Amino acid sequence: QVQLVESGGGLVQAGDSLRLSCKASGRTFSIYVMGWFRQAPGKEREFVAAIRWSGGNTYYTDSVKGRFTISRDNAKNTVYLQMNSLKPEDTAGYYCASTGRSYASSYSQPLEYDYWGQGTQVTVSS
Repeated sequence: QVQLVESGGGLVQAGDSLRLSCKASGRTFSIYVMGWFRQAPGKEREFVAAIRWSGGNTYYTDSVKGRFTISRDNAKNTVYLQMNSLKPEDTAGYYCASTGRSYASSYSQPLEYDYWGQGTQVTVSS
């Protein structure tokens, strides 16, 4: 199994920045991709960004391109989500996820992931 622990959320104003972290432990050698999802109250969980553990290929949803950057530090088993120019619509619980599947079509669907963190809240005030 893989355990994931997120940190870094908080309350910020529109235009501010935050960096989320997700530390993985356990069978980290099995990780192929790590992703970030978010879920606002009353809405479905939506894909934000993903990164291949080896190689570093990145994927983003259109609404965060140019504002968010996903990166990883393999030595620390940690993935980061740098969020700049935050908007009130970015307010949500942010969840880190991992998958060992190398054959997923897009890595943008929650069902493609095997393990999830407990989430960290990001609130952006206007």
